[in-house]
Order: sequence, then C-alpha cells, then structure tokens
Amino acid sequence: MTALSSWELCVKYALFIFNFICWLAGSGVLAVGLWLRFDSRTSGLMDVQDSPSVFVTGVYILIAAGALMMIVGFLGCCGAIKESPCMLGLFFVCLLLIFAVEVAAGIWGFANRDRVVEEFTEFYKQTFSNYKSTGQEALKEALRIIHFGLNCCGPTGTEGTRDMCPKKEGMDILVTTSCPSAIDEMFNNRQHIIGGVGIGVGVITVRPEPELLMKSSELKEWFGEMGELDVCTLI
Repeated sequence: MTALSSWELCVKYALFIFNFICWLAGSGVLAVGLWLRFDSRTSGLMDVQDSPSVFVTGVYILIAAGALMMIVGFLGCCGAIKESPCMLGLFFVCLLLIFAVEVAAGIWGFANRDRVVEEFTEFYKQTFSNYKSTGQEALKEALRIIHFGLNCCGPTGTEGTRDMCPKKEGMDILVTTSCPSAIDEMFNNRQHIIGGVGIGVGVITVRPEPELLMKSSELKEWFGEMGELDVCTLI
C-alpha cells in the first residue's frame, strides 16, 4: 500500500471525524426511539387500541434510522482508519440509501400533511370518547401526554379534563386551546419545516461524500474495478 499524501491524510481523518459524529448522532436517535417505545409516559400511546399509525410508525422509523446511522458511522470510521476500500464502498452504498430515504420522507411529509392531521385528530377524539365511557388509566395517560405535549385541553378546550391538562395562571386561564386546533396548528406550522429539513439533510449528507471518497488514489482504482465485481464479491 502506497503512503498517503498530506491531502489524503486530511481526507482520511476528516472522514473519520465526520463518521464518528454520525455514529454518535445515530446513538442519540436510537436512544430517543427506544425511549419513546418503552417509557411509561409514551408507551401508553402505542398500547392504546386504535393508536395512530403515524406515531407508531414514526417511533419505529426513529429506531431503524438510529441503528442504520450507527452502522454507517461504524463502516465509515473503520473504513477510513483501516483504509479499506471494501468498507468505504459499503459505507457509500449505505449513504446513498439514507439519502433516498431522507428525501422520500421529506416528500411524503409534504404530500400527506392533511392525512396526518386528520388521522391524529381522529385518534385523539376516539381516545377521549373511550376514556369518558370506560375511565381506563391507560387512556387517561395517553390523553395527558397529548395535552401536555401540545399545551391544549380537551376536544373543545375544557370539558371536564382539567386534571389532565397543563396548569395555567393569570389571564392565561381564560384562554384554553382545544386539542384538535392545537394538532392542526402544529402540523400546518411545522410540517413544511420538517419536510424541508428531511430533503435538505439528505442532500447535504450525500453531497460531500463522493468527493471525499474519490480523492484517494486507492479508492479511485477500486471504484474503477466495481464493474467487474458482483454483489457477493463486494460483501
């Protein structure tokens, strides 16, 4: 193996640092996903009958995304330090997959905003109705999570739910936002930001990596031979 030039050494350690940060970020995302799934205050939302598929799907996407980011970060770190073309090649393939998923998620967020709002609102109303008729503690906890998370109270703003709503003081007690209005406001005000961030992060993530990878003469040679390799050889 030929000695790396000063520029290639800079690329090597920049790639390592970038992917170590990616690995740490993946650990954080995975931790948040697992916390939402198993924490007693939020797992109730997933255990409730007719729980919103958007929330449930979102939690599992966080877990999967965190795990994938950790794998990508590991491949990038080890590939950079060991100067392994195979590991860096796998890293690049995974990066392209992440790019595709992030852009798709951003586009999906734009296209399905109204559906998400409608589904979550319907879930809230159904949960509230079921709690009023059964008084189940799990339903009460799910409503409490929504009330405190969105700073709202009940389907109309009060309706005998004060014990499950955020406490207010002074003049604020006269103005109480209903949860359907809070849900609609949250998604309408922030969905375009979430979608834009998903697309933007995908583009930013994948944009510098091919240039960094192709700076290495060894990787140039390896990528040049990619057409002669099958999938089994790559793995």
